[in-house]
Amino acid sequence: MISQESVPQPPHSGYARRSPEYRRLLAVLFAVGVAMFAQLYSPQALLPDIARDLGISPARAALMISMSTIGLAVAVLPLSVLADRVGRVRMIWVSLAGATLVGALSPFAPFFGLVLAGRVLEGLLLGGVPAVALAYLNEEVHRTDAARAAGVYVAGTTIGGLSGRLIAAPLGELWGWRVGVLSVALVCGVATVLFALMAPRSRGFTPGRQGSVRAVLVKLRRAMTPRLGAMYAQGALLMGGFVAVYNFIGFRLTAPPFNLSPTVAAFVFLGYLAGTVTSTLAGGIAARRGRFPTLLASTGVMAAGVALTLVHALPLVIAGIILTSGGFFAAHAVASGWAGFEPAEARTQATGLYNVFYYVGSSFFGWAVGLPLHAVGWTGAAGLVLALCAAAALTGIVLLRPRTAGARGSPKVSSGPRS
Repeated sequence: MISQESVPQPPHSGYARRSPEYRRLLAVLFAVGVAMFAQLYSPQALLPDIARDLGISPARAALMISMSTIGLAVAVLPLSVLADRVGRVRMIWVSLAGATLVGALSPFAPFFGLVLAGRVLEGLLLGGVPAVALAYLNEEVHRTDAARAAGVYVAGTTIGGLSGRLIAAPLGELWGWRVGVLSVALVCGVATVLFALMAPRSRGFTPGRQGSVRAVLVKLRRAMTPRLGAMYAQGALLMGGFVAVYNFIGFRLTAPPFNLSPTVAAFVFLGYLAGTVTSTLAGGIAARRGRFPTLLASTGVMAAGVALTLVHALPLVIAGIILTSGGFFAAHAVASGWAGFEPAEARTQATGLYNVFYYVGSSFFGWAVGLPLHAVGWTGAAGLVLALCAAAALTGIVLLRPRTAGARGSPKVSSGPRS
């Protein structure tokens, strides 16, 4: 199956929505999202346990997440270049298989520094997935259905993030955080095998045609416009804030006035299900109403959710987490699909750059928000996340506002590459 990807294909206009091939492609990319994000974020629900077990601060424990995401950010662009040579399907499969193996072994390293080194390597290997997944999707799906398809892929990432946390937390409480992380790696191994068996070969792309360094640099330059930079900024700022909320909300919920157990606190990650719904809905809304207004509204919903987490009432905090998740994943579905759609000649590089910014933001802000948490409590942490949401909205208003005067929202997705 994988070797067939190198065979030149006839012109391919893309699979139409509701076709069997379209459903199969989305099913395997949904599995990719699960396999990648489950292992990437499985330690998140265990951070209070890791901090207590190893006697380290919340910010240092959060390096379990930041080190893997910074490794991923470093690898995204080089692996996107390599994917142009070896093919989309092969790159995704090798990345998932290698990362799953490292993820199963690294928690049992004898000291914390080596555990972090394993997390960096795991992130480096996983970099091959976001580098090409959305480019693969945009090449194989009909352009009128690209935004909807991107929403379904992002929905898979929400299920992956949720399942990783919910599997790891109870098993970690029973047998230790290392066993919790290992159990998630085993689940990801199953998803990786399913992808290898079911992934359709690429028909909209032939590997090996983008060989020279000069050609790659030209494509990177095309993917560095101010407009695309604004899309990358959405990923950095919003993802940074979102990861920070989930990194540190467990410390808030397991401390007074809530005093929840780690397993009970982990159920707050069910808020991810809101993202599963909204990421899919956002793709359809963006296709009808335009990407810009959908993105801006989603950012507003996320900010409202973060503000609710400041209230000292558990039901309202939970509602805030749900709104934060729903708003973030809707915004991410729009921005990531937009970045991978707009530059027709540099889609792999644009999606690669989006992911570089996305994971650099995750790594830096996912750690940095722990500093005001330690200094002034949750008020300081939530305040910094709200500032990130405001910066993302302002960047979008300045650089992504529709160019057509008097238009309601941005042009529809089907109208062309400048939607």
